[in-house]
Amino acid sequence: MQFRILGLVEVRDEQAGLHLLPTGAKQRALLGALVVKAGHHVSVQQLIDELWGERPPANAANALQVQMARLRRLLSGPQDGRDGRRRERPPWITTTSCGYTLRIAPAETDAACFQQLTDTARRVLHEDPGRAGELLRRALSLWRGPALEGSVLGDICAGRAAQLEEHRLTALEMMYDAYLRTGRHGEITGELMVLTTDNPLRERFYDLLMVAFYRCGRQAEALGVYERARNRMVHELGVEPGPVLRGLMQAILHHDPALAASAGPLPAGPSRAGTAPAGADAAGGDAVLPLFEEISRLQRRIEQLQQEQNRLLCRFDELTGAAARAVAAGSGPARGPGF
Repeated sequence: MQFRILGLVEVRDEQAGLHLLPTGAKQRALLGALVVKAGHHVSVQQLIDELWGERPPANAANALQVQMARLRRLLSGPQDGRDGRRRERPPWITTTSCGYTLRIAPAETDAACFQQLTDTARRVLHEDPGRAGELLRRALSLWRGPALEGSVLGDICAGRAAQLEEHRLTALEMMYDAYLRTGRHGEITGELMVLTTDNPLRERFYDLLMVAFYRCGRQAEALGVYERARNRMVHELGVEPGPVLRGLMQAILHHDPALAASAGPLPAGPSRAGTAPAGADAAGGDAVLPLFEEISRLQRRIEQLQQEQNRLLCRFDELTGAAARAVAAGSGPARGPGF
């Protein structure tokens, strides 16, 4: 039996052909919270908060008991398997003096399987990127939709769903890193384009896409990815891209040898821009480099002018306000230079 939370919350036994899917948001949230806290005591009050938040029913404890009884019937009742045999399932949910516990081993959840595969991939990424890529592809195939889909009513499921989503994105980053290490840059540009669109503020996807484009001989498109990332970050967050992305842009402009496919991908970390190697103006670099340097200078100058304009407008408002107050108080002329 496996309790699954990487998508809709469900319980499956593939060998027996059993599939248990709670119906209704409260049932899904209750099972989801118990799976998230599997092996640990969950108090009645925690579960009430999870299911009803700040608006619990007047008889919240009784309402929770009703929901728990329905869930127990779903999980513990007999059911015919694919082989036609009748199976009695164990009573997974146990009651304590003031709460409930779901008695399952961590390995009985798809989230634990996902974590095990990604941990193994992380350990072998540098020595065996091909194997790491396959492990990560398997791990990501366990996802059937957003984590705890349809179950996020309270903090228990919401917190775990956010954590799992971050782990999913990190696994994607590692997988495409592994693909770059094995020379598969031509296969992944389309997928990375989608990821940069779906996750516009996550710099690592832009980073990987820029390297993939560059190794495909598409330098202009690689630089275009940087400009797209910068425009989005300045517009959404009011900040410039981090040093890694800026360093990569400079490395692409200068045809840094570290970007060659034989060198493997550049690791995520500090700025990686190097000095321009001999022959850096080859393959059109003599035309592209001055163009983007001029764009950068103009962008910096525009930002400086905007800041100066804001300061002048603030000072203008202060002076006109002071003048208006002085006239109203009769302490100055009604008209003066510039008024």
